[in-house]
Amino acid sequence: MLSLPVFADTAKPNYVPPPSVISTDNMLQMMGGLLLVLMIIGGAAWLLKRFSLIPATAAGVIKVVAASGVGQRERVVVVEIDNTWLVLGVAPGRVNKLHALQKPSDPPGPAQANPAADAFADQLNQSIHKDHA
Repeated sequence: MLSLPVFADTAKPNYVPPPSVISTDNMLQMMGGLLLVLMIIGGAAWLLKRFSLIPATAAGVIKVVAASGVGQRERVVVVEIDNTWLVLGVAPGRVNKLHALQKPSDPPGPAQANPAADAFADQLNQSIHKDHA
């Protein structure tokens, strides 16, 4: 009669070591992820440039003062050259001068404040300060 420990499986003849962390599959997956992130960054930069969400820097004597889209591909642009402002209509393949005027003495600021927005801002500030007191 044999004892029970004889039937115990103590040896591991089919032992397989774990796979290496640095393998071809892992490297390809990492490179694919990196390329995907770079493509997303490039696409976001292209979209920002395409829709003029990044302000262009003024170079030389020409400076874009303001721009507004009036159609899908048409814009009205105010350009400053020396002390003259030109109002230009810009469309694909065309630029038309709409108006010319002297540069104003005071630069254009943000639109006049909305009284309702000022009242809301005051009420919000009072509410914030009341909570901290």
